[in-house]
Parts: sequence; structure tokens; C-alpha cells
Amino acid sequence: MMAAAPHSPDAPRTPEQPHAAGEPSQPRTATGAPGVEDPDSEAQQGERLTTALGSPLSDTDHSLKAGPRGPVLLQDHHLREKITHFDHERIPERVVHARGAAAHGHFESYGNAASLTVADFLAPGRVTPVFTRFSPVVGSRGSADTVRDTRGFATKFFTSEGVYDLVGNNIPVFFIQDAIKFPDVVHAAKPHPDREIPQAQSAHDTFWDFVSLHTEAQHHTMWQMSDRGIPSSYRMMEGFGIHTFRLTNAEGETSLVKLHWKPKLGVHSLTWEEAQIIGGVDPDFHRRDLADSIEAGAFPQWELGMQVLPDQEDEMFEGIDLLDPTKLVPEEIAPVQPVGLLTLDRNPRNYFAETEQVAFHPGHLVPGIDVTDDPLLQGRLFSYLDTQLTRLGGPNFDQIPINRPHAPVDDMLRDGYGQQAIHTGIAPYQPNSLDGGCPFAVGSDEAVRDIPIPVAAAKKERRSPASFADHFSQARMFWLSMTPVEKEHIVAAYSFELGKCTDEGVRRRQLECLARIDGSLCADVADSLGLPAPSPEQAPDADAGASPALSQLGRHWPVDGRKVGVVVDPAHVPDDLGAVLELIESLGMTAFLIAPRAGELLGRHVDRTFATARSVEFDAVAFAGAPAPAADATLARDAKAGSGTVENIDPRVVLLAQEAWRHSKVVAAWADGAQVVDALGSAGRASEADPSGAGSAGSAGVIVAIDGEDAVRHAQEFLSAHRVWERFGPVPGAAEEPEDGSSL
Repeated sequence: MMAAAPHSPDAPRTPEQPHAAGEPSQPRTATGAPGVEDPDSEAQQGERLTTALGSPLSDTDHSLKAGPRGPVLLQDHHLREKITHFDHERIPERVVHARGAAAHGHFESYGNAASLTVADFLAPGRVTPVFTRFSPVVGSRGSADTVRDTRGFATKFFTSEGVYDLVGNNIPVFFIQDAIKFPDVVHAAKPHPDREIPQAQSAHDTFWDFVSLHTEAQHHTMWQMSDRGIPSSYRMMEGFGIHTFRLTNAEGETSLVKLHWKPKLGVHSLTWEEAQIIGGVDPDFHRRDLADSIEAGAFPQWELGMQVLPDQEDEMFEGIDLLDPTKLVPEEIAPVQPVGLLTLDRNPRNYFAETEQVAFHPGHLVPGIDVTDDPLLQGRLFSYLDTQLTRLGGPNFDQIPINRPHAPVDDMLRDGYGQQAIHTGIAPYQPNSLDGGCPFAVGSDEAVRDIPIPVAAAKKERRSPASFADHFSQARMFWLSMTPVEKEHIVAAYSFELGKCTDEGVRRRQLECLARIDGSLCADVADSLGLPAPSPEQAPDADAGASPALSQLGRHWPVDGRKVGVVVDPAHVPDDLGAVLELIESLGMTAFLIAPRAGELLGRHVDRTFATARSVEFDAVAFAGAPAPAADATLARDAKAGSGTVENIDPRVVLLAQEAWRHSKVVAAWADGAQVVDALGSAGRASEADPSGAGSAGSAGVIVAIDGEDAVRHAQEFLSAHRVWERFGPVPGAAEEPEDGSSL
């Protein structure tokens, strides 16, 4: 037997388990039945090294050779198996949504949608297991999380009637109206084919060339240029089904609906500078945040809501074509009515087996839910199934454990790559007598229904209805719905993105599109590009109106899961520090202890050092001291140490305060920490007489408190509004608090 490598254990021991909150769900067989094995039986078994088929091995470090210096022998079966499997470990990544993060959870129905649909998972008292995957659209699996992009929000419901997939985005409208344009928009958004750059970005010529010419993309582009394009966390991101769906109730009555996911923590975004910094210091920011929050017990939640619309022959509502995926229905004219609560409470045990291999499809429907004639949705019904055949090796991708239904399956489908079911009987066809006529079709009242919607007499033609021709009024509505600070961010986003385009013709053409949306928006972007603002071919829609529900700002939300960085000076620790850390966590937030060096303080581990901490990972920064420059506060060790000079305070601590202040975050201090706030200068200085930070504009949300508890209590007030936007501009008007809605 070969000797163990230095420092390796000399006897078998139980491997570390994956980070997962809660117990794994009961496994299912390939045909949907509850598995009899313990969930852990799917993991690697035993303590001894074996081949893939269980034969024991004594050595996996050396190939079989003809002597120690001789050629490797072909008969080395272990070498061939190990290398062959390694060569085939990867599968094609998704063309879009390649970089995902996911979690298990459950959906609890409020029961108030039972009058609209016979879908069992929406019946009163139903609790349904789910698996939800979030993802940017454009980037590859190796791209960063915080790029400006649309995000996917896909949920797989394992219902008693089969799998239902709600496959949407964090933006309620799409770039295109017809699925035949999907290859075009993806080709335009992906990196340029000659150099394969830029990665995961829309700030380049081909994207803006396409959207400035294909103007139906302007509404979605406006959303992407807003703060929605850089969400702060998947936990604070809305989701939308995008399309209009048709529901059927027990009486056969139909209604049309648009589906929404509303985060219980509110909708929150990064600032652009934060997104850029995070892309460098932690490109896995969103993935880490989701997993860490679940592991810490701060389970993210969303309410599923419906906009219920009459199912009329023209499929229009208040002049809005419900089959046009580039249009939304304002919530002011069709309120979103909550029908259930999604809670994500368990992380995947293995990324590849679950997050990478999960296969969504908008055609995975259950009785009571049907599609409409939306031409984008109709194309997706083909595309999603087709792509799984390549990615997952054939037609049996639904037998991969993460995709298996939690309902009995008898489909008469046979064989093919990856077949895992052991079928019985000899007659997989209908009609038959040899298998006793099985499987029998169910009655129409139990089945996925093909709703007999009349189809108007028409001729075959390649064109869209006239109602699809308005490409600008809802983009203008979105702009008019933004608060001043949100408008500033949109101007900055367009300016940055178009500033990255090298073709002046593309820039000018997009400015012409902006002129159709709003003159001031166009003028501000044109000025940043050094180009004249064009006169629009057609004036902006004077009747576009506004929808205040589209703004992210003006409400107050729970502070659950908020991250507070607490900077300490080990040489001068305030007496109340331990109590302050306990208070932060008792309020549902997470405290991160930041000190000059790693180790322990007050019996707990230091979470970050001045070298490893950056303000972008915290929602607020509290200073319990003003530590002197540490031994590693030199440019040779840490370039952040060159960020500025304040006598007797570590420059990286000052940088934490400056960045947090610049990004409209709460900056709190007590005891010696007040010296750090003083380093912000007069613009950001708060007085002890006014610890609320409500004095001058620059000092808004800057708190100098009499003690740590006072600092945390004041910080909590600001954190409930996400950011302190009034620091740099007008305070957005308070919107109405979200209703909890209990009936439809």
C-alpha cells in the first residue's frame, strides 16, 4: 500500500458535509414515486477509494508504467476511467442565463386564487416544494454577478399534478415581440465574435446597433439602464412572468393574468460604482449573498401576485395589447393581488447536480393554467425543450433528480440517452389490450386543458398586429415614473453605455430613440457624449402618464438580513461593544466585526480585517473606534492604504467611511469612532446634538450617537428605506405601503 501524503489523515474519517440549511428533501424515482432510500444514499459511499463500479484501488497518484521511467501502459484501466470521466465532466453552458444561483424552498398558497383556477398548488392550505434559480442573462458561467443586465427568476413547482415552471425575469417586459428575433437580440448582446469581448455587458456597439434599429427593444432597454439592471441582491429583486397567461376555474370560466414575484424585503439596487468595485473584489457577490443568507436562517421570501384581467375576444386591457411582451399593465389600473408566499430555506448540496442541471420550460403546465397566443411565448414553448436535448444529453433530462416530478409518471415514452426508469409491461402504445389498456387517459376535468378559445378567420402572413407598433409610450411612462435620483442614474447609465460605443452612427441613432422618449433625457445624454440632441421624428407621447409603482424608492421595508460592518480598535474597545453586536443580530441583521488583524475579540471571531473589508459588502458601517494605522497599512502591502491621509487613523478605515457615505449608506459612530466621521469633512459631519443625521443634506444618515445602542437604533430607521438618497438630492415622496392582500 502506498504511504499517505504528508499531513494527510492516516485513517479514514467522515468527510465534511456540504453547506446546506435544513434536511434534504426525500428523493424521487425516475417516474416520480417517493424514493425508499435515505437522501444521503445518493452521495459517495464508503471510506475506501474505488473505481466507478466499486472495485477497490490502492493508488490514484501514479499511472501503470513499464518500469519507473518506462511508457504508460494501455492496460491501466483506472487511468483511462479517471481521465475519460474528467474529459467529459462539462456540459454545454446555457446560451443565456449561464451563470446561476439557486435554492430549495416551499410555496404556501393563500387559497384566494381558487375561484380563478383549478391548479391544485393554489388551493387553500397547499404547501408545494420548489426550486428557484436566479441568473444574469448575457454573461458566461465565469462572468461576474454585478454586471448591468437583466436577471432571470425561474421557479419549479413540484406539484401533486406534475411540474409547473414559472420562467421569468426581474424586468416585466422583453426586448422583442416575436420569438423569431430571439437569436438576433442574443447575438447582438453577446461579446463581439472577433475578440469575444466585452464579457457580460451591453456597453458595446453590436447591442446598441440592434436596439437602436429594432425599436421595440427601447422599453426593456430603459428598464435595464435603470437601477433594476444592477440589483443589490437576489433577495431584493422582483420577478415577472412577462407574458399573459390564461387561467380556468372549476366552472370552465377563464381569465387572463400577469404574474409577479414581490420580495418581502423590498426592491433594492447597487450604485454603479458599487457594482464595478464588487465585480473586482467579489465577482460571486449575489451567489454568496443568497447562500449565506439562507445558511444564517435569514430566509428570503417573495409573494406571488396576480394582475387579473378580463378574458375578452380582443385580448386588450385599457388600450394595452396583452399579447405584446414589450408592454406592461400599470399596477394602478390592475393591482397586483397576492396569492401565496415563496420561502427559500435550503441551499443546494451540489451545484452541478442541481443548479446547473435543472431544466425549466414554460410549457411545463398544470391543469388550470394555459398559455396565450403571445408570439414570444409560443416560440419559447419550442426553444426551451429543444435546448435541453443538447445540454443534458437527450430526451430523458426530466429523469435527472433535480427535475423529477413529485407526481406519478406513466408517459409511454421509452429508451433514449440517460433512461433510468425500469419500465414494465410490453405495450407502450394506445390503444392496447396486452397491458390491460393501461395507461388510461383521465377525464377532461382532471387534465391539462386545451381551452377551446375561438381562432378568428385569417390568412397566413408574416407581420405583427398594428397594436404592436407603439415602441415608445411605455418607455416614456417608465421614465416619468422615476424619482429625480433614479432619473440621474438612468442618464448616467445611458451615458456610460453609449460612451463605450465606438461607432458614432450608433450613438446618434440611439439619441434619436431617446428623443422619442423624453427631451431632457436625450439632451443630458447627448451632452455627455459631446453630440447635439436631435429633434425627434415624432414628439414624445404627451399622454404617457406615470406609474408610481415602477419606482423602487419611497417605502420602508424590514431590515432582516441587512449587513452591518462594525469597525473596532482592539486597543480601545467600548464597554458596550458586545451588547451592540447582540442588538444588531436581535433585530434580524448580521454584524460583521472588522479589526486590524484576524483572530478573536470579545470571544468571537473577527469577520473582516482592514485588508479584506470593503464597504460594498455592507448595508451600513458603524465605527466603534478610530484605530491607528496597522502594520500592513502600507502601499507595498495594500494599495487601499494610499486612499488618503488622516492623522493617526488607518487610511483603510477612512476609505470605508468615505465609500459608504458616497454610496448613500448609513454611517454611524460612537465613542472614539466619532473621529472617523470627522474625517468625512463638513459635508458629511453630523453633530451629537442631532444624531439622527437629519441635519444638512450631506450629513443625512451620518450618525454620531451617545452610545452603541443609540447608533444602531438610528441606523435601523435609515436601513428600512434601503439607502439615504436625500443625502444628494430631493427625498422621494413616500409611496403607499404594500398591501398584504387576502382576497381576489
